[in-house]
Amino acid sequence: MGLITVTGSADATPAVSVRTPFHTSTTQFKTVTKGTGDVPITRDSQLLVLDLTLSDGTTGRPLVKTSYDGDLSRVYPVSQWTKTIGLTGVRAALQCATAGARIAVALAPKDVHADTLQGLGVSTDDSLIAVLDVRKVYLPAANGALVYNQGWGLPDVVRAPDGRPGVVVPDGPAPKNMTVQVLKRGSGQVVNGDAPVRVHETVVNWTDKTVASTTWDSTPVSLTLSSQPKGVQDALKGQTVGSQIMAIIPPADDTSGAQDTQIYVFDILGIDAPGTTATQ
Repeated sequence: MGLITVTGSADATPAVSVRTPFHTSTTQFKTVTKGTGDVPITRDSQLLVLDLTLSDGTTGRPLVKTSYDGDLSRVYPVSQWTKTIGLTGVRAALQCATAGARIAVALAPKDVHADTLQGLGVSTDDSLIAVLDVRKVYLPAANGALVYNQGWGLPDVVRAPDGRPGVVVPDGPAPKNMTVQVLKRGSGQVVNGDAPVRVHETVVNWTDKTVASTTWDSTPVSLTLSSQPKGVQDALKGQTVGSQIMAIIPPADDTSGAQDTQIYVFDILGIDAPGTTATQ
């Protein structure tokens, strides 16, 4: 890594100098600027906003870069960069990084998909130099403090090691009125409805106790509160990032047309930038 120099402001396109021709058989990385955020990257499924520059190690010429325009609405999981785009070697470099970090990565050819190298117009045995600027990191799951609730006749929520909730529905009748419990109380931003909120969401039917839908098998969703059923709006507004919320919503409060009382469990992972395309 001593052959690579990265300079420039962390919020602008970096200047990358390399002693050419540069080649490495093993991917190496170095933190240029330490992050100041309090949420580390720990999973491939975790969402983040990232700026990236790529340079050819053989010639030093720039190959591709993101816009570096401060736009925080381009939210993707880590796997988008490591699998879809084909830069598998950046996974280790991003591990435990937080918002504000700038990381220089010398990518061995074996850690870049062959079709990615071809698409960039470089040889399949060329090394690449990546500079990663981490702009924003979302929580992978609710991380707030556990809250004790007294709830006779209400569902219990259990959690897998990765935070994925399971809902144990009692055999009794569903509550007639909407019920909201804070299961974990986070200390992050308040959900006020001005911007979309990013959540993991699990929905369980009360009567047959089946899972109606869940985001835990894919990626968290971005919700614009004004576009959500009234019960969902009421359950989320005023809550904080890092919280886990259980909402028992009867059909009367669920304007989506549900015929059964449904149990929602939300993990509030972050607030999106205005303009982020929300998933309804």
